Amino acid sequence: MTKQARKTPDTLIILFWVALSLVALSFLVPAGSFVVEFDSDGRALPVELSSFSVAAEGAPGTPLFKADQERVGFLNAPFEGLVSGSRHSAAIGIIGFLLVVGGAFGIIMQTGCIDRGVRALIQRTEKDPIVVLPLLFFLFSLGGAIFGMSEETIAFVLLLAPIIVRLGYDAITAVLVTFVASRVGFAASWMNPFNVAIAQGIADVPILSGAPLRIVMWIVFTLVGMAITLWWARRVHARPELSPCYGTDQFFRQRDTEETADSGFTSRDALALLIIAAGVGWVIWGVVVHQYFIPEIATQFFTMGLLIGLLYLLPGRHRMDANQQARAFRDGAAGLIPAVLVVGMAKGLVLLLGGTDPTQPSVMNSVLYFLASGLGQVPELVSAWLMFFVQSLINFLVPSGSGQAALTMPLMAPLGDLVGVQRQVTVLCFQLGDSLTNLIIPTSATLMGVLGAARIDWAVWARWVLPFLGLYVLLAMIFIGFAVLSGYS
Repeated sequence: MTKQARKTPDTLIILFWVALSLVALSFLVPAGSFVVEFDSDGRALPVELSSFSVAAEGAPGTPLFKADQERVGFLNAPFEGLVSGSRHSAAIGIIGFLLVVGGAFGIIMQTGCIDRGVRALIQRTEKDPIVVLPLLFFLFSLGGAIFGMSEETIAFVLLLAPIIVRLGYDAITAVLVTFVASRVGFAASWMNPFNVAIAQGIADVPILSGAPLRIVMWIVFTLVGMAITLWWARRVHARPELSPCYGTDQFFRQRDTEETADSGFTSRDALALLIIAAGVGWVIWGVVVHQYFIPEIATQFFTMGLLIGLLYLLPGRHRMDANQQARAFRDGAAGLIPAVLVVGMAKGLVLLLGGTDPTQPSVMNSVLYFLASGLGQVPELVSAWLMFFVQSLINFLVPSGSGQAALTMPLMAPLGDLVGVQRQVTVLCFQLGDSLTNLIIPTSATLMGVLGAARIDWAVWARWVLPFLGLYVLLAMIFIGFAVLSGYS
C-alpha cells in the first residue's frame, strides 16, 4: 500500500498537467460566446445552444505571463485563482470559509469530546455488542453529513479496531462503522460545508437548499449501510474464519485490553456534544429562515468552536489552556491548506479558459457548447447520469471534495443549463460522484490511511467493497432519476 501511495501523483501535480493541457487547448479551440436574454424581472433566462457564436479572432491562445487584467497568463493562474471572486463566492470566499471552519473543528476534535463519547458508548453496550454497531454507523454517518467527517476516521479506526475485533467481529466491521459510514453520510449530506455548501455556492444555488430529498436519501443510504453492517457482523461472529482479514486481525486479538479502560467521559464532554448539536440546529435555522450564506455559516461554525473552547478553559478534567486551543485552531486550519490550494488552482484553470461569463468570448464557452451539443442528443435523465459518472471518474484524480467542486462545478453547472439539467440536480450528481468512489480509489489518502490503521490490504478491501459500492451506485442513480423526473430545484 505504501509503494502504491508513493506512485500516486499529488493533486497539485495533476492540476499542473491539466493547466498545461488547457493552455494547449487555448491555441486550438476558438473562443465563443452565448447571447443571454432576460425576463421582465431582469433575471437571466437559460442559455440557448442556438445562440452560440464563434469570435472573429478565433483561438486566443494563453500567454505565458500577463501584467494586465484582460487575460490570465499561465504563470499568473495560481495567484489570480487564489484571489478571485468575493466573500460570497469562489475562490476567496470559499478559502476563508475552509480556513475558519477547519480551525473551529480543530479545537473541537482536539478536546477529545467526540472520541470519549464514542468510547463511552461502546463500554455501555458491551453486554450486547451487536447493538452498538448500527448506532456507531448512524453516528458516523451523521458526522459525515453534518461536518464532513473524513480524515478523522483514521484515528477512530485505530481506536475501535482492537475493541471490535475482541468483541468477536473483524477489522472490516470496524471500517464499516467508521470510515464507510462517514462516506455514506458525506455522499447523501444535506448540509456538509465542505462539498454540498461549496458546490451550491459555486453553482449559484441557495446554500443548503433542496434539503428534503437529500435527507430522505441520507436516511435510505444509512439504513442500507446499517443492514449490510449487521449482516456482515453476524456472519463473521458466527464463523470468524470467513473474514478475508482473519489472519491480520490476529494482531488486534493479541493486544492487551488497556484501551477498553475507563474513557473518562465527563459532564463537560456531554455539554460540548450538546453545543455541537445546538450549533448545527442554529446553522439550519439561519439558512432556512434568514438565507445565511458562506460568510454567516463560517461565523456560526467559528462560534461553535469558540464556545467549546471556552468550556474547556474551565478548571477540571481534560482542560485545554488558551495556547493549546490556539495551536489546535491553527493546526485545524493548516490541515485544510491542501484543499485551499486546490480550490485556488482549480479556479485558476477556469480563468485560463477565459472565465465563466457566457456573454464574453472564451474557450470555456466553446467547450461548454461542444459538450452540450453531444449531451443534447440524449434525454435529460441520461445526461444527469453521465454527469454522475463523469464526477466519479474525476474523483479518481481529485479526491478532495472542495477541490473537485471548485474544479468541476464552474463547468458542470452551466453545462447542465444547456442540456436542461437543473443546477440542484447537477450539485446532487457532484456530491454523489465525489463521495462514493472514495470507498475504493487508491488515490484517496484517507482510505489508504484507514486501511493501514485496520491492517487491511487494499486489494482485499477492493474485492470486498466492490459489491457494496455497486449497490450504492444503483441507489444514487435511482435518486438522481427521481430528482430529474420530479423537477428537483
